[in-house]
Amino acid sequence: MSGLSTDREFAAVVEMLQHYFDGLYRSDTRILRQVFHPKALYATATDGTLLELDMDRYFPIVDGRPSPASRGEERADRILSIEFAGPVTALAKVQCAIGERAFTDLLSLVYVDGRWQIIAKVFHYDIKPAQ
Repeated sequence: MSGLSTDREFAAVVEMLQHYFDGLYRSDTRILRQVFHPKALYATATDGTLLELDMDRYFPIVDGRPSPASRGEERADRILSIEFAGPVTALAKVQCAIGERAFTDLLSLVYVDGRWQIIAKVFHYDIKPAQ
C-alpha cells in the first residue's frame, strides 16, 4: 500500500473502503451512496460479456438481494493495495465475498466534495468451491 499520499489521506481512503465493505455486507445502499460518486460506473466482463451499470441501475440490485449479514456469511473483505496517482486520485484493489462469489474489485477513487468516493468499480469474480 504505497504511492503519493499523506497518512491522513491514506487513513481516509481506508475508512471509506471499510464503509464500502460494510455497505456490501449489509446490502445497505444508504451506506453505499456515501462511498460511490453518483456518476460512478460498475463494470465486469467475468462471464465473457460486458456488464456495465450506472448507480441508478446498480443500487436497486443491491436493495433486492438478501444481505450476506442476514445469511450469517463470514466476512472475507480485505484491502490488497492502495495506490495514489496524485492528491485527488487513487486506485484500491480489494477482495470480498457475497454468497458463492469471491470478488476482486479495482476501485478508482477521486477526492471530490471534501471526501474520497468511488468513481469506477471494475471487478472479477470466481465461484467459491463448495465446502
